[in-house]
Amino acid sequence: MNEILLERLRRKLEALPDEKAYQVLDYIEFLESKYAERPAGAPGFQKVAESLEDTLRAGRVPVSMITGTMDAVAKAGKFLERVAAAGKAAVDEATHKPAEPPPVEERQPPG
Repeated sequence: MNEILLERLRRKLEALPDEKAYQVLDYIEFLESKYAERPAGAPGFQKVAESLEDTLRAGRVPVSMITGTMDAVAKAGKFLERVAAAGKAAVDEATHKPAEPPPVEERQPPG
């Protein structure tokens, strides 16, 4: 999908209330099931969050509660991403061998 179309869709979606945005999501998922050449993948935490959201929607939880829950889940996901990045940086630093200093030449006293 080109960037202009993607941005146009984003603007249109942001203008809708959450309840209508969920209707758009349902339609997109319907179109994906019929016409997508490949399934849209999502990272692990995103899949968990989407499953939770789908479960809440199937249980007819009010949209305002779903929105609040998903906002909290998104914040938790961002926190976990930062923790993972910090952990990776620490492992990278711990496994990186520091450069050895150049050898010091011994000087002979003049003599």
